[in-house]
Parts: sequence; C-alpha cells; structure tokens
Amino acid sequence: MSTPTPPRTEVDADLGGIAAAEEPKAKRVKQRLTSRGATAAAIVIAILWTIPTFGLAISSFRPEREVKTTGWWTIFENWGWTLDNYNTILFESGASSASLGSYFVNSFVITIPTTIFVLALALMAAYAFAWIPFKGASWLFVMVFALQIVPLQMALIPLLKIFNYDWIDISGTFAAVWVAHTIFGLPLAIFLLHNFISEIPRDVMEAAKVDGSSHTQTFTRIVLPLSVPAIASLAIFQFLWVWNDLLVALVFSGGTVKTAPLTQRLAEFAGDRGSDWQLLTAAAFVSIIVPLIVFFSLQRYFVRGLLAGSTKG
Repeated sequence: MSTPTPPRTEVDADLGGIAAAEEPKAKRVKQRLTSRGATAAAIVIAILWTIPTFGLAISSFRPEREVKTTGWWTIFENWGWTLDNYNTILFESGASSASLGSYFVNSFVITIPTTIFVLALALMAAYAFAWIPFKGASWLFVMVFALQIVPLQMALIPLLKIFNYDWIDISGTFAAVWVAHTIFGLPLAIFLLHNFISEIPRDVMEAAKVDGSSHTQTFTRIVLPLSVPAIASLAIFQFLWVWNDLLVALVFSGGTVKTAPLTQRLAEFAGDRGSDWQLLTAAAFVSIIVPLIVFFSLQRYFVRGLLAGSTKG
C-alpha cells in the first residue's frame, strides 16, 4: 500500500521553510564578504600583489650602478632614470642572437592568430553542440570535456612526430606552434562557450527558425552579438596563456630567431645576462606590459563574461 502524497501546499510550505532557514546564513556570508573589513583586506592584498610589479618597473629604468648597489625602494634617495636598458635589450643584437624586439614581434605573430583560430573553431563547435541536434552529440561533448584533464605533456612528443612526417613537415615553423596551441586550447574554449550559448533563450532561436534563418544566419546575426562578453573573456584567457607559454614554444618553434617567442628568449637571456640585473628587469617588464594592456583594456568585457548567465530574465 503506497504512502499518500502530501498536499501541494504542504510541500511548498516545507520548501519555503528550508529556503527561509538558509536565507539568513547566505545573508550573513554576504554581509561579511562586503563588510568594510573585507574590503580593506582586499585592498591590502591587491597592494601587496602589485608591489613586485611596481618594483620591477622602477628597476628597469634605473642605471646599472644604482640597480646593483641599492634597492628600488631607495629611488628617492638615489635618484636616477635612464632608457638605456630598454635600448639595449630591444635594439642591440648580440653575436649569437637577435635583439629582444625580434622575439617580441614573434610573440605577436604566434599569439594573435592562435587566439583567433581557437575562438572561431570553438564558437562553431559550441553552437553545434548547443543548437544542432545530431547523433552522438552528447557522447562527443563528453569526450571534448574529458580532454581538459589530459596532461598537455603527454601530447607533446606524439604531436611533434606528426609534424615531422615527410608529407607534413611543419616542425619549427609558426604553423606548428599555431596548430599545437589551437589543439590544446579548444577543449576548454568549447566547454565555456557552449555553457554560454546554450543559455540563449529558446524562444529567440525558434523565432529565427520560423523566420527562415539558416544556421549560418542564426549564428552570425544572433549568437555572435549575444556572445560578445563570453568571447572577450575567453580571448583574454587564451591571449594571456599563449603569450606567457614557454613549454609549447620550446618544443614546436625550433628555437630559431625567426620563430621563437619572447618567453623563450627571456629564459635564455636569464642565463646569458644573469649578472645584468638592470637588463633582466627591463626584459621582464617588456614581457608583461602587453598582457597588462590587454587585460585592463578589456576588463569591462571580462567582468561581463564572468557575470553572464548568472541570472535569467
């Protein structure tokens, strides 16, 4: 004999009581996170986090003698500024290597196309998984999601062997680095964009279908404009990851002046110029200035991307 189901009003009352009991806890947590003490702690942490970068910037503009004999925090006691450090690393070539400026350009040639490739392919795949029903879509999406946990190091040697085949032979070129970074970046990009695109109201997509829009028209006229915050957020992540990468560059670029990025030259520069602290600080600051510009210029889109999909209505 089955147990009688309680009336709907009683179930709603029980759920309402649970929600009412949890609400004060959530409210207390919110108050603590937004209190003056929490705000002050966040400001202190941000300042402490910024101090090393600030010191790096100051040291990069100081003469060699001042860098080697005094700390950057004594700048007001030991006043001195110079652009010679940047002139040396960016424009002066050594006997065995080019100037840092050549590697700086290589980093742009590697990072910008890779970011575009990842965004373009991930957007199309995410749209297909979200709004184009086909056989095996769920299992294929699970496989793409599972690729995120595969260690990147496991794929380096097999992928390098593929690039060295006679009928491919792209090892040591920009194309090899582009393909490698695109492959490694796609699983996470597809997953994140799918979560955003799938939250587009079904009424909007069905209205476009009723109006006779093809998948291409729906993708370009509806999905892309609505996905700008998510695209910008992912673009920041992908750009910073590729710009700061060293491992993939070491394996696939060949280490030549024509293809090696800035990070690879910085690793070599630390060994070549281990005692030239004034040049090391300038080189390090050059390597981080572009990511800082990209992040702060797209910060508003980054915040929108983080908040997108958190609320409905």
